[in-house]
Amino acid sequence: MADEKPKQSLLYGSRGEHLVVLQFVLFFGFVFLPVWSPLATPELLAETRLIRWALLLLFAGAAVVLGGLGLVHIRAYLTPLPYPVDHSRLVRHGAYAVVRHPLYGSQLLAALGWTAFQLSVSHLAVLVIGFFFFDHKASREEQWLKERHPEYADYARRVKKLIPWVY
Repeated sequence: MADEKPKQSLLYGSRGEHLVVLQFVLFFGFVFLPVWSPLATPELLAETRLIRWALLLLFAGAAVVLGGLGLVHIRAYLTPLPYPVDHSRLVRHGAYAVVRHPLYGSQLLAALGWTAFQLSVSHLAVLVIGFFFFDHKASREEQWLKERHPEYADYARRVKKLIPWVY
């Protein structure tokens, strides 16, 4: 039922609160993680400087556009929790026409840009963990969205999950 609340759990909360906590841990872990680039010699860094800057700007720009449009289009229903707000409506326009979770995807794109810029293996490892985390969080959120919005299943078949046109 759409009006049924999820079951309460001491560890997980009733609306996916643990996923929000884990997301903050991943975010701050990524931000404060030291760069580890064992193969990045000063010469390699100098030779790839322009391409690394181009990748950083490309991915950061895509993240800002995707995340900004995602925020604009879902602003009335925005919550940090994966459980949808009671007054939610299914948003399928704007950024949500190209990806179902543009806010999650934008964080992954920004992290990819930083990882490429730094050539950081440590950041790449956290980025991979972050991808699996957001995939899991989005899947949990989608279970609740399907309960609330029966048309969500059709929407999910047509639109990619995290990365526009890719996944």
